[in-house]
Amino acid sequence: MSNNFPFACNSTDHFSRRTLLKAAGASGLLWLTPIAQQLARANETEPSGKPARSVIVLWMQGGPSQLETFDPHPGSEAAYGSKAIQTAVPGIELGEGLEHLAELMPDVALVRSVVSKEGDHERATYNVKTGWRPDPTLIHPALGAVMCHELSDNVEIPRHISILAGQWAARGGYLGDQFDAFKIGDPQGPVPDVTPRVPQARFDERIQRLQALEDEFARGRLRNLDAGKTLHRTSINAATRMMSSAQLKAFDISLAPQAQREAYGDTPFGRGCLAALRLIEEDVRCVEVTLNGWDTHANNHELQLGNVKILDPAFAQLLRDLKARGLFDSTIVICAGEFGRTPKLNPLGGRDHWPHGFSMALAGGGLRRGVAIGETSPVLREGKPDVERDVQRPVAVEDVHATVLTALGINPLDEIMTPVGRPMAFSKGRVIEDLLG
Repeated sequence: MSNNFPFACNSTDHFSRRTLLKAAGASGLLWLTPIAQQLARANETEPSGKPARSVIVLWMQGGPSQLETFDPHPGSEAAYGSKAIQTAVPGIELGEGLEHLAELMPDVALVRSVVSKEGDHERATYNVKTGWRPDPTLIHPALGAVMCHELSDNVEIPRHISILAGQWAARGGYLGDQFDAFKIGDPQGPVPDVTPRVPQARFDERIQRLQALEDEFARGRLRNLDAGKTLHRTSINAATRMMSSAQLKAFDISLAPQAQREAYGDTPFGRGCLAALRLIEEDVRCVEVTLNGWDTHANNHELQLGNVKILDPAFAQLLRDLKARGLFDSTIVICAGEFGRTPKLNPLGGRDHWPHGFSMALAGGGLRRGVAIGETSPVLREGKPDVERDVQRPVAVEDVHATVLTALGINPLDEIMTPVGRPMAFSKGRVIEDLLG
């Protein structure tokens, strides 16, 4: 499918049961009958029926502990004293420190039984970001790359963006380097390399001379040069278009109200989540924001709680702002890391790598809300986790990818021919029907 820019669309609120309840709540009106209120609230958990348009990936680099975040087992042998809090959904608890997110649990779906076969950081990161295990014969595209390849728009800035990811940024894989995520650091600083270092007239002259040089080069020995493969001219045109685009302001979080900036937390991750919101408002397809420091082989409880306190306000405020701007139904938010942590503490008080049953949180789009799918056992057998019996209703990493692609209106079974002539489907996973309603 084409990756050109035909159109963009904006969702508009319509007079529905959801709008009715929103109006009643905002004005303090109590004239809705109990049945009408139940119907309106039920609509809050129903998918919108329209494909989602964008994805925000909150990437927990290092592997967050499911037992201290989305799948706590307080008082159990595996908890080792870690605590849990009640949420706004009866029967669903979250780890201590996620108080803001607990209030918004009716808008969130938890998958508590994700399993994979990758326990190494690099391989597991590849697995979760692409939905495939590493293969020496090709590089698979990340979710955002697939989206940008399959869904078109007219955005002048990069459509696939990675904030704070460093070397772990999502890649375009066999779809091409043009689908790699555009990387930036802490959004409190300027976007690098987008401001000309010479006067505009001089800059324009340089571009014209470069164009003339390329034309002359193409007429020489390499007159059959395939510009579609080199992408040099395409890249130059995209870069210059971006440098003059008003959409660049989306990166500048200093333009947001101070109260909004404070609500996300005064951290690089919080600022990254605010930038993600602003970029999604400009119809960027996929933004990933990385929070590092979850690899807690020692002092697990202290380090996990420290990161939870950074995650909680940013994640929750992102959901609130998406809803306030009418973008929640068209945006899927995924909070995940490469794997979880062991149910048993090691001698250093840490939890080691654990791909045999970990958690992801998803919200928005056409996904169900206020549910927890799957579960892990808090019981240690003979002092060790039981891999074979620890997870009930296991969900493979590729199943999450297939589900998100389906919610985006992309058939996960669609195939594309790789550069070496090998047909590849976007995903081999099975759709999690309970997540799609």
